[in-house]
Amino acid sequence: QVQLVESGGGLVQPGGSVRLSCAVSGSTETINFMAWYRQAPGKKRDILASMAISGRANYPDSAKGRFTISGDVTKTVYLQVDNLKPEDTAVYYCFANLLIHTPSGFTSQDTWGQGTQVTVSS
Repeated sequence: QVQLVESGGGLVQPGGSVRLSCAVSGSTETINFMAWYRQAPGKKRDILASMAISGRANYPDSAKGRFTISGDVTKTVYLQVDNLKPEDTAVYYCFANLLIHTPSGFTSQDTWGQGTQVTVSS
């Protein structure tokens, strides 16, 4: 089992920045990769960035430029969001994909944090 706890959200003015943290604990040796998602009211949850255990970061085309993932997947993973806009208002979630060894091989398991609210408003 892996536990993820997000923090760092709050009310931010347009044009500002926020750094979200995801504290990782538990069986961190099972982590395959981690990611940050967000979900705005009435919308689906979208991926913003991912990080492999090597530390290599990957971003979907829709999120390139203002989002930066960093950290150590065995300790804390961060998401920096710059030049915030009102449409960035959402709940931001930390995600971990685990590869768990079983007698028959490996099984994949997904784990989510509880989310942290970011509200962009003047």
